[in-house]
Amino acid sequence: MEDGRVMPRTLRFEQDGAIYHVLNRGNYRADIFESEGARTAFLKCLEEACEKTGWRVHAWCLMSNHYHLALETPVANLVEGMQWLQVTFALRGGGRTGPQGDAVRPDVTGLDRGFD
Repeated sequence: MEDGRVMPRTLRFEQDGAIYHVLNRGNYRADIFESEGARTAFLKCLEEACEKTGWRVHAWCLMSNHYHLALETPVANLVEGMQWLQVTFALRGGGRTGPQGDAVRPDVTGLDRGFD
């Protein structure tokens, strides 16, 4: 906005049976997976998140400073599940935290419904 105010992010669209592309990147593009142990810890948290939420992971890719997930939510619970996943991973020491206190910045895109 021209007057210096920041536009709020649009609300996440959640729907039963939706398939999402989830991208999370480290703050300032900092590494969040500095070791094989961090990757293993994240995948364990992801597995637990799937058990809690009923998510189905169709594909995943872990890079040093970000990750991608293609996941399906049989129930509209993406936001709740991502909050649990991110907080649990951070509390277990898997992700580094920076000056803002969080390790990653999430971005989510719907794959099959044409919504962003």
